[in-house]
Parts: sequence; structure tokens; C-alpha cells
Amino acid sequence: MRRLCFRHCPPALDRLTRVDDKGGMFGSVPASYARWCRRGRLRRRTATLLLGILCTVVATGSAVAFDLNDVIARAQQLAGQEYEPPRDEVPEWLRNISYDQWRDIRFRPDEALWRGKKLPFQVQFFHPGLYYDRAVAINVVDGSTVRPVEFSPSLFDYGRNDFASKVPQRIGFAGFRIHAPIKKPNYHDEVIVFLGASYFRAVGKDQVFGLSARALAVDTALPSGEEFPSFREFWLMTPAAKSKELVVYALLDSPSLTGAYRFAIIPGAQTAVAVEARLFLRREVQKIGFAPLTSMFFYGENTGRPVEDFRPEVHDSDGLLLNLATGEWLWRPLDNPKLLQVTGFRMPNPKGFGIVQRDRDLDSYQDLETRRERRPSAWVAPSGDWGKGRVELVEIPTKGDTNDNIVAYWVADAPPKPGERAAISYTVYWYGDDSTRSPGGRVVATRRDRGNKENAYRFVVDFAGKSLAALPDTTVLRGVITIASGEESAELLDQHVVKKPGTGEWRLTFQVRPKRKEPIELRAFLDKGDSTLTETWSYTLQPQ
Repeated sequence: MRRLCFRHCPPALDRLTRVDDKGGMFGSVPASYARWCRRGRLRRRTATLLLGILCTVVATGSAVAFDLNDVIARAQQLAGQEYEPPRDEVPEWLRNISYDQWRDIRFRPDEALWRGKKLPFQVQFFHPGLYYDRAVAINVVDGSTVRPVEFSPSLFDYGRNDFASKVPQRIGFAGFRIHAPIKKPNYHDEVIVFLGASYFRAVGKDQVFGLSARALAVDTALPSGEEFPSFREFWLMTPAAKSKELVVYALLDSPSLTGAYRFAIIPGAQTAVAVEARLFLRREVQKIGFAPLTSMFFYGENTGRPVEDFRPEVHDSDGLLLNLATGEWLWRPLDNPKLLQVTGFRMPNPKGFGIVQRDRDLDSYQDLETRRERRPSAWVAPSGDWGKGRVELVEIPTKGDTNDNIVAYWVADAPPKPGERAAISYTVYWYGDDSTRSPGGRVVATRRDRGNKENAYRFVVDFAGKSLAALPDTTVLRGVITIASGEESAELLDQHVVKKPGTGEWRLTFQVRPKRKEPIELRAFLDKGDSTLTETWSYTLQPQ
């Protein structure tokens, strides 16, 4: 057995492990394998054997509770078979309805799972159609009992649509959303949604839905094309009456790999989603992005307006925030480039990374409908030692605000191989603002123009923070500016730092002149004497 793992982790899932297994499933025998076999997903001989084992367990009176090992066994068994795409269960006419028609189909709240049982969580379900052309199996686990959640058109209000009677009676659900009382103790608010491929998105107490997370990103931004793994089946664990978390298990599948996932969802001012995963590869994959986050950036104060629009800024997130193992915090403003832009940041054993909506001022957006100033940020906190790797930021050109064009994820230098299994765990926090990320002076605005020197670019970077605001106007601060791509690519012409009147913020202004037609990587922070006062601002100036 050859093992390469993330060290200093609990034995369950807090490490990325590469193992050459010599066959055989690991973990306990799943209590729910009878249903699995009845669906014809195992070969007849294997099904007979497993049912015999299950009967022995039942005969001895030793019930096995459903847990992650059940999903792991399914994922490993599935990885040993050729990939079969989900069956085309959604009729073509339903896939061709308009967005307004799909949005008009609403789940009836009085039919919510666990409603009336005085539990801290309730679950509502999504109707298939339009973009959501595949149904997923959804089960409820109550003690040692596992039962499917059956679809029925009667569970939905079809609004102005006139096709309710045409909907197949057992078409299945597209996904689900979990409700919990995070704002008022007697009202269950929508907290997290699992809908489409392996996407999920959540909110904290005072946010509205914005960016999304995914289970995995496979071959993102490669010429071969991206692969989108999908959840095939979910298991919802019935919570206790006073439980603070809801546990959801999920089975992932794609042409290249399978996976078993556990989500522990803890709603609150910051909603936390603890993720544990085991992966099994069918074939070689060029790149696996772990803990991917996806958002939208159309334009902001650091870009020009690509269209005539009354809104000063349009984005669900405005920056990538990184916390390196060295303790350094780095801020990269997002961009809507003219060409696909992929940037890698070396981050062995990262402390965390996230896509952040830092601008919380309604005046920056002037959008009373979407309320982008209330969109959540998402922060990934790794569990244990992830080893050597990088965070990759993908910025995709977009001509509107309806497409998610920003992706960020972590890539291991030594990804798992076919025949091996990988395990990883982390927590995603969904929040509005958090002064601990980062704890020092923070970049609050980036602006750029052509300056007042020939062939130059001028950058204006504003920093804010309690310690910075407390400094007198007469304090002399220094801007430490680095041309990370090398002095042969550009020259620094000037720089100065001043305190902005009435705001407590400090402004760094500098100009650079490119020497070559190539991307220029810039970094900057403020210091006083030998003390670093702010996070590091990072920017790529693309050649015009």
C-alpha cells in the first residue's frame, strides 16, 4: 500500500489520501443495500451475497445506522463500473419551458418535510424543468429506517401555468432547500439550496442568495473542456428536537469519478457547512479543483462600465481573499477580462481562501431589486494539512450579469490517481462581513486610469481598518510596491500615501510604465517602520 496524505488530521476525512487498494469495499455493510440491489444497480451475484449478509445482520438483531460509510461503499462500487449518464426522465416539453414558467412553480410550504413536528429544520423541494433536466433521488433517514421522498405534482402550486395535469406522477425532484429559524425563532427561513449538478449555496442571518459552492471542479479552464460532476442521490438525516445542525449525505457521479459527501449544516449569523468527502477516480483527470466557489463579476470601481447602465457597480463578489500558511493575507480584486484569465497562487497548507463581497454600501450598486450589498461572502477553512498546492482563480469574460464567470478552488500538486481513493474535509462559512478576515488594514477600493505620465497606468488603492483610522493625519506611512513579474516587465514611476479626509481610510497612489506587452503582476501594502499595517493588494495588469 502506497500512501501520501495530509498529515495531522483526524482519521475520518481530514486528509487527502492516495491509496492503492487491492480490491474490496471498506467500511460497514450498508443497511440500505436491499434497496440498492432491488434497483438493479449491482450484479445479480453481488446483490445475492449482500442481501444474505444483510439478512444475517437483521437476524441477529444488530441494526446498522446509516452513515458516510454507506455512501462510500456505493461510490466505490459505482467507480468500478462504466459511467452511465442519468436517464432522460424529464419530458422535452418541460425542459423547454421559460424561466418565468419554471419560477411560477412553487412547492407548497404546508407539505414541507418535518413540518408540524416541531423540529428545528424543514425541507422543501424543487420541480424539474428548464435548466434542471435531471431528477435526483432523495431519501429521509430516521433512526435505522431509510425511505425515499416520493414526488407528486400535488406537492406544487403551478401558478399561472396550465400544464400541471401533464406532469408525470413520479418524475422526481430537481433538488431541495433547507429552512431554519435564523432570523426569528418562530419562522423557518431559507438557509441552503442544493440544486443543479453539484452546486449548493447558503446564506447567513442577514444575507440574500448570491455566490455558489460546488462539490468539485474538474478540468476547469482547460482546452479539453470542463466536466461537471452531479449529485445522483441524497440522504437527509432526521434531526433531534434541539439539534443545531442538519446532516445531509450525497452520492456524486461523473464520467471521471465518483464521490461520497457528508454536509453538516449549522445555520446562524454565519452559516457554516462542514464538508467531508471521499473520491474514487475511474480515469486520469488533468486537474481537480477542491472546494470550488463560483460567483459573478460584471464590473466594479476597478473597471470601466462595459454597457450604459444606471448602476455604478454590478457584482455578487468583488475580490478573492487568501490566508497563506505564513500568516500573510492577500486581496485580489476581481475583473471581467476581455480574454479568459487564469491565475495561480502558491498556497501549501492554506489557512483559508474565499470569494468576498467586501463593498456593503447600497450607494455602490443602486439596485433595489437584487440588493447586491447583501450578497454573502464564502470562506473555505481547510481541516488539517492539505499539503502542497495552489489556489486557482478563473475569470471568464461576460457581457452581462446573468452568468457566473468567477471560479476559485484549490489544486493539489499531487492529485489522486485512478484506483486510489482521496479524502478531504473543510468548512465553508457564508457571511456578510467579518473583521477577522483579514484582521489588519483591508483594501476597500481599487481604481485605475492612464495617469499623467506617458504610457503609464495609475493605481489608486484605498485601505481601511480600526488601527489605520486611529492614526493621525500627520503619520508618515509607506507604500511597499513590488513588481512581482520582474523589473524587466515594468518600472515604478512614483508613489505616495495620504489619509482620506473624514473616512479614516488611507490612500496609496502609484504609477507604473510597462516595458513589454505582457501581463504585469503587482503587489502592494502599507507599513510604518518595520510594522506591516495591511493585507497585501495583488493585481494583474493585462497588456492592451
